Amino acid sequence: MKAIWNGQVIAESDDTVVVEGNQYFPLSSVKADFLTPSETHSVCPWKGTASYYGLSVDGKSNPDAAWYYPQPKDAAKQIKDHVAFWKGVEVRA
Repeated sequence: MKAIWNGQVIAESDDTVVVEGNQYFPLSSVKADFLTPSETHSVCPWKGTASYYGLSVDGKSNPDAAWYYPQPKDAAKQIKDHVAFWKGVEVRA
């Protein structure tokens, strides 16, 4: 699987985890140079508290386009150290 935004591959892995239709990429497969910190958080009743990253590629930014669960609840432990994408990020095989 690949996550692509603004013409760049942000993440690539053949070891993603699918939860609720979203591909979660291992953090080690994400190109950290494209990630920017975010103060945004949201709460899922069964996964826990999500944190976000923005993307910065070739001078363009996409705030909060990636999310992850730093300490997921037991029901979602398979997505620990994984990142998912949205907001125009193309995820495909």
